[in-house]
Amino acid sequence: MTELTLYYLLAINAVAFIAFGVDKFKAKTDQWRIPEKTLMLLALAGGSIGAWAGMQVWRHKTQHAKFKYGIPAILFVQIFLAGYLA
Repeated sequence: MTELTLYYLLAINAVAFIAFGVDKFKAKTDQWRIPEKTLMLLALAGGSIGAWAGMQVWRHKTQHAKFKYGIPAILFVQIFLAGYLA
């Protein structure tokens, strides 16, 4: 894994984690929300660990089947692909 790839993965996971926290805050304060599509795209773009961690820490989207099963599935596929390509 190149250094640039590592920096990208750290950044996208941090963004995903923070996005889940911001969306949870906005949900509680009845403000404009981050679209679910955006949250899923962050996970698909390599931020599945950050998205999963955000779900657990912020207790956000944990009851939505799309997230409850989708984020771990994306994480599994990404880990499998990383192992296969390595």
